[in-house]
Amino acid sequence: MSNDAAIAKPAKPARRSWLWQPNLIVFVSSACIMILELVAGRLIAPHVGSSLYTWTSVIGVVLAGISLGNYLGGRLADRWASLRFLGMIYLLAALASLMVLYFDRMDQLIVNDWHIVVKILVLTSAMFFVPCTILGTISPIVAKLSVSDLARTGRTVGEIYAAGALGSIVGTFLTGFVLISAFGSYTIVMSVALVLAAIGVIFLLLGKWQSAILAVLVVAGGWMLASNQGWLKSVCVRETNYYCIKIIDQDTEGKQIRQLVLDHLVHSFVELGNPRNMVYGYEKIYAELAQFRSMQKPKQSILMIGGGGYTFPRYMEAVYPETTVHVVEIDPGVTQIAHDMLGLGTDTKIVTFNEDARMFMARQPTTKYDLILGDAFNHYSVPYHLTTKEFNDRVHTWLVDDGIYAVNIIDGPRGEFVRSYYNTLRESFKYTYIAEGNSDWRHAARSFFILIGTDKPFEPFAFANFDAGDSDALLARTLAGDAEINKMLTEAPLVLLTDQYAPVDQMLASIFTDEEPPK
Repeated sequence: MSNDAAIAKPAKPARRSWLWQPNLIVFVSSACIMILELVAGRLIAPHVGSSLYTWTSVIGVVLAGISLGNYLGGRLADRWASLRFLGMIYLLAALASLMVLYFDRMDQLIVNDWHIVVKILVLTSAMFFVPCTILGTISPIVAKLSVSDLARTGRTVGEIYAAGALGSIVGTFLTGFVLISAFGSYTIVMSVALVLAAIGVIFLLLGKWQSAILAVLVVAGGWMLASNQGWLKSVCVRETNYYCIKIIDQDTEGKQIRQLVLDHLVHSFVELGNPRNMVYGYEKIYAELAQFRSMQKPKQSILMIGGGGYTFPRYMEAVYPETTVHVVEIDPGVTQIAHDMLGLGTDTKIVTFNEDARMFMARQPTTKYDLILGDAFNHYSVPYHLTTKEFNDRVHTWLVDDGIYAVNIIDGPRGEFVRSYYNTLRESFKYTYIAEGNSDWRHAARSFFILIGTDKPFEPFAFANFDAGDSDALLARTLAGDAEINKMLTEAPLVLLTDQYAPVDQMLASIFTDEEPPK
């Protein structure tokens, strides 16, 4: 026999059994990869937030793992391809998936002094690179075991690739639309580990039963260790399609304060039993705007875009009981937490609409508001579709003729986002203003700004006698003058944010990439 004939000899096919379903096997492993990828974004969010950088890291790390796994799997398949070996691979994948929960508990994994992008990459790689690499080896091994006739190699490999792609699609849709909100990330990861372990044990049973028993003992031991160490318990009080929600209790000067943490961000401070207490400066500015409007119109109506801990809506209900307060909060889980743990009574007159603000504003106005206040942005995640001229135009239609739209945003020392947002806002309103939360914002890592749009002008001194109960008159002393605004607008080319072009993530990139603010 010639050397060419020896090379052309097909590999020994896998044992024919009703359990040997190569397309189904690859379907499951590919689905597990995508399930882990989507869960990755949820698991790392409480540590480093959810942003363009986190999802870029997740996708890159998972693809790197799959690529390396495919390469290693091909080489392993040429040397050790067998059902027993495939079973061992599945067991390793199960243990690696379970270790994700261990790394999620390791606060020492990232150093506070590290750059945020480095933190994200290190955390994502430590948690997900190894399981994705191991899972990536499965398809080449299954392909090797499935080829029994070289004349059908293309068809066999094509079917395996198609099954893998279909598994990825199903895993993506199932996780994003159903699993995360129904079960939470920790339960999903544990389920993935169990499924992979079960498949591994089945393949080992097709070989030597002693190996299967050993595998069961290893998996059971790993599970018991994880349970005893608390790795299987989620850090979230509740996990929704949008956030990992946590509640932190603290006692400050005898006051019972509760923090609402959404992913990595402390979104709200709530003093139970005292809705008049507000901590954040932007909330106090909103309170001063409400006081200003109440002098003109005692019985007013306000719309809050973003409910969070409902700190400001509860303040309005307590201080101005005749005011109509509506809230658009995209996450019903956040609203329920506010009812369950943050003092929002079931008998409240606050009306909540659990939907995206853009969808809410797209309808014809059923109520005209005196104040529309935005609280849907943070420095980790900005829904760009709420920053555009088209959205501002819709907000304008929901305001009374002399109504006020105010929105809280975060920006870094370069001011790219606040500059562009202001430039966009003035396309929809006759008069626009900026309140600078930090007068020295050009030398701060990040600062908050309140941008205000209205069709009726006002002067800063008009707010001199208004405050949020702390005699601070914050709005009067933080409103930027015309000279300051003109200086800001001329520091760089202006961008008009539209539905077709809104590079908000890039504008906020300096918050992540600048090691420290300019001197």
